[in-house]
Amino acid sequence: MRRAYRFLLRPTRRQSSALKSCLNDHRLLYNAALEERGEGYRKAGKTVRYSEQSSQLKDIRRADPDGQGRWSFSSQQATLRRLDKAFAAFFRRIRAAEKPGYPRFKGPGRFDTVEWPKDRDGCRWDSASGSGPRRVYLQGIGHVRVHTHRRVAGQVKTIAVRREGQRWFLVLSCDEVPAEPLPATGSQVGIDMGVASFLTTSEGIQVANPRHLDASAENLAIAQRALSRCRRGSNRRRKARERVGALHRKVRRQRLDHAHKTARRLITQHDLIAHEGLQILNMTRSASGTAESPGRNVAQKSGLNRSILDAGWGVFLNVLHVKAESAGRTVVEVAPRNTSRTCSRCGHCGGENRASQARFRCVACGYVAHADVNAAVNILRAGLARQAAESA
Repeated sequence: MRRAYRFLLRPTRRQSSALKSCLNDHRLLYNAALEERGEGYRKAGKTVRYSEQSSQLKDIRRADPDGQGRWSFSSQQATLRRLDKAFAAFFRRIRAAEKPGYPRFKGPGRFDTVEWPKDRDGCRWDSASGSGPRRVYLQGIGHVRVHTHRRVAGQVKTIAVRREGQRWFLVLSCDEVPAEPLPATGSQVGIDMGVASFLTTSEGIQVANPRHLDASAENLAIAQRALSRCRRGSNRRRKARERVGALHRKVRRQRLDHAHKTARRLITQHDLIAHEGLQILNMTRSASGTAESPGRNVAQKSGLNRSILDAGWGVFLNVLHVKAESAGRTVVEVAPRNTSRTCSRCGHCGGENRASQARFRCVACGYVAHADVNAAVNILRAGLARQAAESA
C-alpha cells in the first residue's frame, strides 16, 4: 500500500528563514514558467511544454547561483511538473465543456508546498545517526528536526514540505507499507450520516455531531470584524489575517481528529461497514438561482449547506476507507435512494412513512422506529446484498 505520513518540523530560526526563501524562489519559478507559457501562446501561438522549460533550468541556476541555484534541481522540476498538471487539468475542463479555470499566478499566500520527488536526491530522510531526534536533510536548508509521533513504515519515495500559518510540516509518501489486519469480530453494521447526529448505526448507536464551526463561530466573527477594519497592505492586517487563518485551521484539525476517532471505533468493532454513496457536492449547491429565476428558501438551504460541510462527511468517509484497507475490513458503498423512506420490516416505500425528521412509522405495517436507525438497517441490508452479488 501507499501511505503518506505528516510530521511537524521544528526548524531553527535560520532554517525557518531558509525554508521561506526556498518556498518563495519556487513560487517565482512557477510564476515565471506560467508567464512564459502565456506569452508564448499569445505572441507566437506556440505551446511551451514541460520538457522545454525543464531544459532551461541549468541556465537559470547558473545565472542566479545565490537564488535559484541554491535549491535542489529535482524540486524545481517538480514545481514545473505542478504547473504542467495545472495546464493539463485546464485543457481537460475545456474538452469537457466545464468552466476552464486558467492557471493563475501564485501570490505569497497561495504557494505553500515544495516537493522533492525522490529520497536522496536533494533530500534525505532520517540522516541523523544514533538515538537522537530524527531529522530530514533538505538541500540549501540543512538537517531539520522532525517531531515523529509515529513510526514510518515502508519505503520513502517522495518528500514534501508544507507551510501552514507559522508552522512547517513534513509529508513523507511511502510505498510498500504493510497492512495491519485486525482480528475478525463477525459483526456487520450500516451507518446513516446526518446533521442532527453525525451518524447512526443499524445497532441504534448515535454519534453526536460536534459542530466544530458553530463552537468557534463567535471567535471567528470577532477576528473577521477586526480584519475588516485593517488597512490593506498593513502589518496589522497581515496579523489579523493570520489570526483568522489559525482559527480555521483549528476547526479543520478538530474535524479531522473526530473523523479519525470515529472511524477507528467502527473499524475495530465491525468486519463490514455499509454507508450511503453521498454526492456531497450536489447536496451543498446554492439554492440562490439567478436574477431571472430566483431560488426558494435560500436562507434555510444556506444554513443546511453550512451544517453539512461542518459535519465533514467527506473527510470521515475518506478516513474510513483508508483505515479499512489497512485493517483488512470491508467498506461497502450503496445507493442512498429511498433508504430513509423504506420500511426495514415489510419493505413498503413511501414519503408518508417518515412522519418527522426523527420518527419513522410505516403506514403499511405500523412499524415504528427512529428514522435514522431504520435507514441504517436498510443501508446494511443493501450493503450485504451488494457484497453477495460481487462475491458470486
